[in-house]
Amino acid sequence: MEKVELEIGGISYSYSQSGAYTLILSESGGQRKLPIIIGQFEAQSIAIEMEKMKPARPLTHDLFRNFARTFNIKLNEIFINKFEEGVFHSVLIFEKDNQIFSLDSRTSDAVALAIRFNCPIYTSYEIIEEVGVVFDTTDESSDAETDEGKQPVVEQQQGLLSLVLEELETMLSEAVENEDFELASKIRDEINRRK
Repeated sequence: MEKVELEIGGISYSYSQSGAYTLILSESGGQRKLPIIIGQFEAQSIAIEMEKMKPARPLTHDLFRNFARTFNIKLNEIFINKFEEGVFHSVLIFEKDNQIFSLDSRTSDAVALAIRFNCPIYTSYEIIEEVGVVFDTTDESSDAETDEGKQPVVEQQQGLLSLVLEELETMLSEAVENEDFELASKIRDEINRRK
């Protein structure tokens, strides 16, 4: 399986889900990005380590790192191995006494640990092809749409990736009812892609 290395591109507040954040993982040496919706705690944990801030007491991810180091367990890499119904799935690849182990993990936790262990983040070529997005940086699209409070197109696409099928179908009905046919077509395309 061909692996694609990813780098942390940044974290921003998610306009598609209240109280959530969007973690952007960028393809190394490429233009595609994976927008991943994560919770507030995980976003804070990632940001604290990225900024090299030292909390008074260890956070959960710090505790995990300290535990692993105490028992000579090395985190070799994280691998985003699946994308199902708008959710990314990951595995942690560990090594202890020359034996390799893998553990299932939420992607947000895996990234928070990858930063602490200074290990690479990978996904498959298939996943980056399927859900990777290229941000349009032309002047026309860099101005966030201001028409009647519409979200920028990239933010809409990120939001659609994070929703389950039932939510997409509800949004499709609302978009058609509001005669927002551009958004309706994007939602329809996402629903069809999953079927």
